[in-house]
Amino acid sequence: MQFIKSTRSLCPECLCVVPATIYEEGGKVLMSKSCPTHGDYEELYWGDYAQYTRAESYAHLGRMMKNPRTEENKGCPHDCGVCPNHKSTTALGIIDVTNRCNLRCPVCFAHAGAAGYLYEPTFQQIRGMMENLMANDPVWTPALQLSGGEPTVREDLPELVELAKELGFVHVEVNTNGIRMAESPEYCRALKRAGVDAVYLQFDGVAPEPYMRARGFNLLPIKLRAIENLKNADFFSIVLVPVVIKGVNDGQIGDILRFAIDNRDCVRAVNFQPVSVTGRINRTDRKSMMITITEVMERAETQTGGLIKESDWYPVPSVKPLTDFLSAMKDECFVDFCAHPHCGMGTYLFMDGDEVQPIKRLVDVDQALEAFTRANEKLEKGDEILGKLELTASLLRNIKFRALSKYVSDVILHSDYLSLNRMHHKMVLVSTMHFMDPYNFDLDRVQRCVIHYATPDGRIIPFCTMNNIHRESVEKMYAQPITKDNVTPLYDVEALTRRILEEEKESHDTWFQDYVEPAITRGPE
Repeated sequence: MQFIKSTRSLCPECLCVVPATIYEEGGKVLMSKSCPTHGDYEELYWGDYAQYTRAESYAHLGRMMKNPRTEENKGCPHDCGVCPNHKSTTALGIIDVTNRCNLRCPVCFAHAGAAGYLYEPTFQQIRGMMENLMANDPVWTPALQLSGGEPTVREDLPELVELAKELGFVHVEVNTNGIRMAESPEYCRALKRAGVDAVYLQFDGVAPEPYMRARGFNLLPIKLRAIENLKNADFFSIVLVPVVIKGVNDGQIGDILRFAIDNRDCVRAVNFQPVSVTGRINRTDRKSMMITITEVMERAETQTGGLIKESDWYPVPSVKPLTDFLSAMKDECFVDFCAHPHCGMGTYLFMDGDEVQPIKRLVDVDQALEAFTRANEKLEKGDEILGKLELTASLLRNIKFRALSKYVSDVILHSDYLSLNRMHHKMVLVSTMHFMDPYNFDLDRVQRCVIHYATPDGRIIPFCTMNNIHRESVEKMYAQPITKDNVTPLYDVEALTRRILEEEKESHDTWFQDYVEPAITRGPE
């Protein structure tokens, strides 16, 4: 056993804060902790020690908020709001616009059926939450996700998107199960007109089995129709979001990536989310479900035949030299993405015609990051022209693929969100973000979280503390009883599926049939 660090965690039973130790044993990273009331716990933290230390080598501390919303009283994680101890700013703000949903997925942690009450902020409350996120100092929040529940059950969702754009959010995305998009092409067009930049689509695989086991229905035809309708509405930034559960869909990782590559004209990212169990669960059942970031990376390499190798992935804060450069060039603070290095990993697939390559095969990423670091040193001394010239020369030497050069040069020349967006749209982002549950909870990670919920009471709460600690208390402050007038019934998935299959059969859509017909023939296992 090799000691790594001491931290603090939670007891999975009573959620009290307890000391914890992170250590290496047998090539894995483990956490041990003990609650005076509920006993000892040993949890898998990261599946591979070598990748753990590699990710740690890219750690950076970001800017702290100059205007925290709460004071330090009870101590982390109970003072979230954010408190003065938080070590990062908001990269992505989330607003839950409702906890109503038209599905009842067993793996979901945020819907009215599970909570037993209705939580649905008013339009004006949501405006206040948006304004609060934009008031972050020194870095305003560029990206906003409207989430739930299922946000599309709100009839005023397009108006909320328009409001977000009016207030200055550069990127607005909707987190959805896709039912409303599959049901109505016009609804997709309405969201596009309102200003939605990306659709964050729950997508567990390209076969029926993962949906049958995780969602209770075969939702694959609905997912495909949603993508088809969104594409026809000129959406070119669909993010596929698989919740990865061991034994359910961890064998689908390669197939999902191939699906994204095949549909790269509209799919911009795949974000694998290892399942997070935020409630109480039998330890044996939990261990059979859990999968770590490094296991996702390993399966991606194996199941793509080495197209994406484990060494191609980088932790989120590795981009800090780039964001520092952008901040210096514009003389304003860009989001620095300084999450904890063990929160998530990612890579880019660069697309040029039929050629698909991980960005690390086209650019020496480490040398590029060093080039940005040297340029930042020049900029700090006032040598802007020299810094730009040296950076451009260094990057062009390290770029092995000319088609990428013009996009990198564009970023250096313009140094803005638009130039980054143009480069992003020539690539598919592949990432994995493992949100914490009470079993693997690490306060070091919480204090560097960059994904924050805005709440109606004026707080800004890190993702993992919201879902493990604060969600119920926040929602109950604004809760309404569930009545026959406000309940959202379970959607008739089977009727919509039958309609879609009949329509596709008549249209002879080969794209749809390539995925659905083999799945129907095979059927759920």
